[in-house]
Amino acid sequence: MTQETQPAAQPPSPGHGTSTAVSTATEERHPERFTDPGLPPHRHRMGDTDPRAARRAERQVALLFVLSMIGTLGIIAAIIGLKYDNTFERISLSTKAIGLAMFLSLFCLGVGAVHWAKTLLPDDERIDYRHRQRGTDAERAKAVAILKEGADEAGLGRRPLIRNTLIGALALFPIPAVFFFRDTGPLPEGALSRTWWEEGKYLAKDPEGGRILAADVSLGSVVHVMPDDIDEAGEDLLAEKGKAAVLLMRLKPEEMLDKQNEWGVDGIVAYSKICTHMGCPVALYEQNTHHLLCPCHQSTFDLDQDCKVVFGPAKRPLPQLPITVDAEGYLVARSDFHEAVGPSFWERG
Repeated sequence: MTQETQPAAQPPSPGHGTSTAVSTATEERHPERFTDPGLPPHRHRMGDTDPRAARRAERQVALLFVLSMIGTLGIIAAIIGLKYDNTFERISLSTKAIGLAMFLSLFCLGVGAVHWAKTLLPDDERIDYRHRQRGTDAERAKAVAILKEGADEAGLGRRPLIRNTLIGALALFPIPAVFFFRDTGPLPEGALSRTWWEEGKYLAKDPEGGRILAADVSLGSVVHVMPDDIDEAGEDLLAEKGKAAVLLMRLKPEEMLDKQNEWGVDGIVAYSKICTHMGCPVALYEQNTHHLLCPCHQSTFDLDQDCKVVFGPAKRPLPQLPITVDAEGYLVARSDFHEAVGPSFWERG
């Protein structure tokens, strides 16, 4: 019996099945590009088609700018009219009044600008293709013409009410800054170089009051101190308290430097509590390391090195207050600080 032999499978010839398969795979990977749909149809706003709506929007924008001007004037009135009398209620009232007036000024200015853009400025969509950074002279002239066209479309020339109220709001807005800067007080070189301390003033505990006996200051302790007559500062009470705050500590006399021994009493030294970086209160004392720490920005002062800065952004040691004791053993100041207290943000001689 004869067995028929099947012909061997032949590879597809070029240009037939293989080409078709490759073409199909290519189409699957790179589908045909879709056509550009273009820009959506423009939807006209009421102000574009109704002159009365445009005038109404113009008056609304002008009213918002006028309210912004009123808010700015309110800031000035609050600064001038609500003076501090060193009471929390008065300070709170002044701060709230300034804050509310500033909110009115900024809010109305911003809302007015947004309302103007939404209702009156042109909102047609345009396509600008990328081109070289430096265009030709013709392109640059065309750009200038486009800017002029945009200025005309903005309607500043045709809408003097908006233009004038906007100019008024923007012109008034920076004026309160002058009062804020003035309210910061005199230059610190003169103001911070003199505090309530002077020769003969007793050291008193803060805030409970009461003069301090040298014998009551224990080794490793820290006492917050004010002049015992600080309440006599009157209207300047808060400012004087801020400058006169002192930390009182006791070290072993043999560990003290010469200056500390000279300006201290039996190991007791007094240093300004006001950080020389930004004026925060230095309130933390590490007994083991004799480090004073400012919690605001972590400036660290080494009491063993006359409160030299050993870490943090502060650049100057805490000033030391010279002290002594009276006949009854109470701690008393020998003089004011010999240098200005507080932050070192101005040039020193």
